Amino acid sequence: MLSVVPEEPNHGDDHTTGAATAPTSVIDQIVRDGARRMLAEALQAEVDAYCAQFVDERDERGHRLVVRNGHHQPREVLTSAGAVEVTAPRVNDRRVDPDIGERARFSSAILPPWCRKTPKINEVLPLLYLHGLSSGDFGPALEQFLGSGAGLSASVITKTTEAWRAEQRAFADRDLSGVDYVYPWADGIHVNIRLAEHKLCLLVMIGVRADGRKELIALTDGYRESTESWADLLRDCARRGMRAPVLAVGDGALGFWGALREVFPQARAQRCWFHKIANILGALPKSAHPGAKKALAEIWNAEDRHHALEAARAFEATYGAKFGKAVAKLTDDLDELLAFYDYPAEHWIHLRTTNPIESTFATVRHRTKITRGPGSRAAGLAMAFKLIEAAQHRWRAVNAPHLVALVRAGATFEAGKLVERPNDHPQPEAA
Repeated sequence: MLSVVPEEPNHGDDHTTGAATAPTSVIDQIVRDGARRMLAEALQAEVDAYCAQFVDERDERGHRLVVRNGHHQPREVLTSAGAVEVTAPRVNDRRVDPDIGERARFSSAILPPWCRKTPKINEVLPLLYLHGLSSGDFGPALEQFLGSGAGLSASVITKTTEAWRAEQRAFADRDLSGVDYVYPWADGIHVNIRLAEHKLCLLVMIGVRADGRKELIALTDGYRESTESWADLLRDCARRGMRAPVLAVGDGALGFWGALREVFPQARAQRCWFHKIANILGALPKSAHPGAKKALAEIWNAEDRHHALEAARAFEATYGAKFGKAVAKLTDDLDELLAFYDYPAEHWIHLRTTNPIESTFATVRHRTKITRGPGSRAAGLAMAFKLIEAAQHRWRAVNAPHLVALVRAGATFEAGKLVERPNDHPQPEAA
C-alpha cells in the first residue's frame, strides 16, 4: 500500500510580512489531494500487465516463469509537499535476458527502482497522450492516475501540445553537420491512431556520438517500415549534413537495410540479436526453446568471433536435421549478426541489440495495444518526441566512450582489443 506523510500546516500569518503566498505547483496539489490509492492501483496494474505478457512462458515442469511475488520493502519518494511512502509490488521473473545472458528483471516504468523524487509533469503528459488521451481528458486522467488534475485545463494542454509539435518540427529540420554519429540504432514503433484506420509507424534512430554520448538522431512517421520510408529519412539526414555511420544496428525485418545501402553504402550492418532470437525460437517447438536459447547465448556471448563461429556450427549440427528453417534464420545472416566482434569489446553489449530504442518505448509498445492511441499522426509524432526528450537526459554514455573516436578514425580491433600498428610507437634513434 501507499501512504502519504502530509506537510505540517502553516499557521503563520503571511500578511504580517506583506508577502504573497507562493503559488502551489501542480505536483504539490497532486500529492496533497491524495496519490495513495491511484498510484498503488497503477503499480499493481502495471505488474499485472507485465505478468500477462509472459503468461505462456513456462519451465520444463510447466510452471510460469513470470509471477507476482509479494511486495518490496517500503521506500520514500520525496516531493516538495512531503514524503510518499511506497510499497511496490514484486515480480519473480525467471526468464533469461538474451542481451546479457542473465535473469530478466522487471522494472516499473511508473516508479523505477532509482526513483526517489516525483516525476515531472512534462514527462507524464506525453506518455498519457500516447496512451490515448485527448487534451480534454488530461484533467480527469491525472485525477485518477495521481490524485488531482487541478491546473491542467483543456486550453492549457492544447497550447502545450501545440508547442510540442513546433519543437518536434524544429528538431526534424536541425543541422546535423556538426555532430558525428558513429553507431546508430534503428527501429520501427507502431502506435494506434484513434481517428485513423491504420497505425502510426514511428521510424526511430538513436545514435552514439563520437564522444560516446547517446542521443536521438531522427524521428518521423513512415509507412510500415518500408525501404522507401527509411530511405526518405536517411536522405533527409544526409541532406542536413549527417555523415555515414560506421556500424548501424537494427531488426533484420526492417526496410532500413535497403535504404542504408542506398544512402550510406559504406556503413556496416549489425542485426539485432533480440529480434533474431525471437525469429529463431518462432521456428522451433516450445520444447526446444530452453536448449536453443542456451545454444544461441553461446554464440552472441562468445569471447571472440572465432568461438562464436564454433558455437554457430554447433547450433547447426544440433538443430539442422530437424529444424532447417530455424537454423537458416541464423546462418543466412551470420556475418551481420557477428559484425560487432570487429569493434571494441567494451561496446559489444551496446551493439548486439536495439535495446536503447526497445527500452525507451517499452511502455508505449505494450500499452498502446489496449488503448485508443493519440488522435492524429502529428500528435503521436510530437508526443513520441517529447517522450524521448524526457528520457534522453537519463541515458548513459557507452562503455569506454573514448574508443568511439578511434572507431570513427578506422582503428582495427581484434577479439575486442585495439591493434596497434608498428608506426604507432616511434622507434628509438640509433646511437
